[in-house]
Amino acid sequence: MALLPVIVAPDPRLKMISKPVAEVTDEIRELVADMFETMYDAPGIGLAAIQVGVQKRLLVLDVVGKGQEGEDPEPMAIINPEITWVSDDDNVYEEGCLSIPSHYADVVRPAEIKLSYLDLDGETQELSADGLLATCIQHEMDHLDGLLFVDHISALKRNMILRKLIKQKKMAS
Repeated sequence: MALLPVIVAPDPRLKMISKPVAEVTDEIRELVADMFETMYDAPGIGLAAIQVGVQKRLLVLDVVGKGQEGEDPEPMAIINPEITWVSDDDNVYEEGCLSIPSHYADVVRPAEIKLSYLDLDGETQELSADGLLATCIQHEMDHLDGLLFVDHISALKRNMILRKLIKQKKMAS
């Protein structure tokens, strides 16, 4: 396993639409293992392949986390996800993102979702999710379509965050 570099906004690669995974291979499983290692190291609760420069419809998440007191990790690899249903009720969560470090904003999303996806064996699975899990899945799926959580907030707040990130990148180089 290896730590992968996480792309930080603004970067045009984060706006790319990810392509479906044609087949779940050992290469895909190795990518998933590297993504989990990267996500846990960050630390984060979700990571989409495009955030590490791989334009595939693939995400990993663990809303329980690694090593939280009394909780066992619950890692999930979700390949080619498709939301099949969303609730009429909404939830608001303060979201952050490994590609937008140190910035957070309240985002409104459907409170419950159902989705179908492929697991690491290439088998179709269905999942109902609510709360933080539903929010995390929707957040990571946005990445697959070239969206960031800041695309769900006001233009004023979004531009403020992006200006700060540009300034940080200039200072780092």
